[in-house]
Amino acid sequence: MCDLQIRINGLHTFLLSERIMSKYSGKLRIIIKQEKQRTQIRSSGIEIDDFPGGADGFEQISRFCYENGKIDINVFNVSLLHCCAVFLDMSENVSSINLMHQTDVFLEGIFYWSWNEILICLKSCEPILCIAESCGLIQKLICSLLAKIAQKSDISFHSFSPSPSSSPETAIGLGSPIPLNCSSKKACSWWYQDMTILSPKIIEKFLKALGSYGSENSNLILTKFLLHYLQTAHCSDGGSTKCSSPEYTGLADTAVHGVILIGKTSFSCRALLWVIRIASGFGLSRELRGRMEKLIGGMLDQATLDDLLVSGGEDGGVYDVALVLRLIKLFVHYHSNCSIGKMKKVGTLIDKYLREVSPDPNLKISKFLGVAESLPDHARDSFDQIYRAVDIFLESHPSLSFEERSRLCRCLNYQKLSLEACKDLAKNPRIPPRIAVEALSSQPAKLADCYENSVLNSSRSFSDCNWYSMFLHNKVGIWNANSSSMSSDTQWSVGGVEKEDEKQNLEKMQWRVMELEKLCKEMKGQMSRIGKHPPRHGKILPRMC
Repeated sequence: MCDLQIRINGLHTFLLSERIMSKYSGKLRIIIKQEKQRTQIRSSGIEIDDFPGGADGFEQISRFCYENGKIDINVFNVSLLHCCAVFLDMSENVSSINLMHQTDVFLEGIFYWSWNEILICLKSCEPILCIAESCGLIQKLICSLLAKIAQKSDISFHSFSPSPSSSPETAIGLGSPIPLNCSSKKACSWWYQDMTILSPKIIEKFLKALGSYGSENSNLILTKFLLHYLQTAHCSDGGSTKCSSPEYTGLADTAVHGVILIGKTSFSCRALLWVIRIASGFGLSRELRGRMEKLIGGMLDQATLDDLLVSGGEDGGVYDVALVLRLIKLFVHYHSNCSIGKMKKVGTLIDKYLREVSPDPNLKISKFLGVAESLPDHARDSFDQIYRAVDIFLESHPSLSFEERSRLCRCLNYQKLSLEACKDLAKNPRIPPRIAVEALSSQPAKLADCYENSVLNSSRSFSDCNWYSMFLHNKVGIWNANSSSMSSDTQWSVGGVEKEDEKQNLEKMQWRVMELEKLCKEMKGQMSRIGKHPPRHGKILPRMC
């Protein structure tokens, strides 16, 4: 007779026999008795909230009761049955045939289970984690898991205290930090992928059992496992909001703590950049991010272009340029007195980086200039690559105003531009005429070098020098015309003091053009005399200033 109505977790209702169900559960007896006293009704209807496993868990308990205390127990259902037995007080105090005793007997052999069986049972605990932990089931499973890792790996657990239910050969305590040592990478990492099926909450319990959670983590093996776990979670989840949950954030912080403590000895610059790329997707704290950046900044000369191309920039940018800028500043701060070779290596790397990120339409001028100007001048022998990056940026940002284009070009050291780069700059329609004039007027030393090489190729040298003089003259004419008829189209707005400064700069440039024209005329005359009376072998030509 179904005289008992039980509603589980407010969702599912079961019609059962009160006699059969109360025979095996002390908690049901108490609840039914209290409900009858309250309502004075013989037929009972009760509600049970927070039942482990919901309707599925209660259905299995009902089958146990209706089968006279018999049920098939295996690694797939033992955790659920054990937690339900604890929840409903299905113990020896209620019945000699009880579910609590049966699950306890099955769990006594936990240290003889296979690796996969332990993982399956741990996985089944995830929906009932709170009660599974409160009844000690999680601790037993993790203890057994650690024993399997120790058995199958060259890993030594230096401190332990046996659990009452463990075998003496495999007992591992959970009360104090356990350092791990492993001589073979393969022997240490065989379990990494298998553990990725577990939830972050289970992994957190695993780390806490080893005393290596949060700032307490100083273990290389566990750190590498966590990084593998986080990478797998990020790839499988596609970087959704699930990965930014507090459970994952705690694991990311733990991994980064371990990396910071052992970073320089066990991680290359490339590996550290990979770590910050992975950990940043899980809400890494600002403090830990800053410590990681200090570590990477000190090793920036070991990085490659691919390492620096970290995605997820601010303002919708393709790359995290702000991160690279911070790393450069840290490198300069910690290596201000480093060798010239190391600084130039970083300079070459940053030039390549700027060329790579310049096409990004969301890259702001301030970010570009910040990266370009972050290194000292001696980090570059030539600014040709910076000019190429500027040209790519201008081409990818056609809507820039005249003032913005002029501002962008200020990161160039014109004296460190080659003649070919300077010539290309002068012809470039995206470069403001004023910039072209300034760049060309900074080349008198190179023009003098053209003269010294004129014996070998006098016509080519003179044509280059003459071309620069003519081009300067034309550019200054254009600039002068623009200055005298400034309108809103040119997008500069200057006051009286600024106009006076522009006038003085213009006069200086015009004077420089006249000097260069004079120099070219002298060169032409001297080269014509050289053609008529070649110099004696070994005679050195005078250098022109």
